[in-house]
Amino acid sequence: MRLLETLLDLVLPQRCAGCGARASSLCHPCAARLAAAAHRVWPSPVRGLPTPWTVATYEGPVRAVIVAHKERGRLALARPLGLALAKSIRAALNTGPPDDGAGVGGSQRGVEGVGVPIVVPVPSSAEAVRERGHDATRRMVAVAVREIRRTGVRAVRADALRHRRRVADQAGLSAAARTVNLVGAFEVVARVAGRRVVVADDVITSGATLAEAARALRAAGADVVGVATVAATPRRW
Repeated sequence: MRLLETLLDLVLPQRCAGCGARASSLCHPCAARLAAAAHRVWPSPVRGLPTPWTVATYEGPVRAVIVAHKERGRLALARPLGLALAKSIRAALNTGPPDDGAGVGGSQRGVEGVGVPIVVPVPSSAEAVRERGHDATRRMVAVAVREIRRTGVRAVRADALRHRRRVADQAGLSAAARTVNLVGAFEVVARVAGRRVVVADDVITSGATLAEAARALRAAGADVVGVATVAATPRRW
């Protein structure tokens, strides 16, 4: 079904992924929803979750755009989503002191080593990647990192996490059940000790996934300074 939807998207006249209006990818009003400044999703109810930053609310056109990119293979949407994510990443990096001139507004001297912040995408499961045909979060993070580097912030993407076990489908689970479901779900597969890290994902719902990702990275010695997303589900935090 998803393959058919992707083929139809290629054959039929392009419409805005957010509202369905005639547009090559996004109409101006829907694009404007992703153009807002990053803000904190705060206070957080999830223990161990670093300060979460986001740009939009996960509803209406924004939700439609994220789903179209992730589930329907509208890969051109990685750019506007990645540019929105870049604002959240930049905000997360701004919450602490720069590392050896490598943070926001830092100098460009030196090599990309210990002092350069790392942006770590929340990994999709191998099954999800096979089903969708791509890793939506990695694609967005790649765009986001290129954007913040273009604006003078030396940061690198690192695929430092992977799933260590299967987890149940999170849909329909309470916040507490999501946390229990994800305990020990990730393991670190790259050297992150002593590095400033921002964890990135498309959406923050309960925060349980991002908190577990942060826990695994901290256990490996990383300094997780924040989490960055494109959108947050509408709820009272």
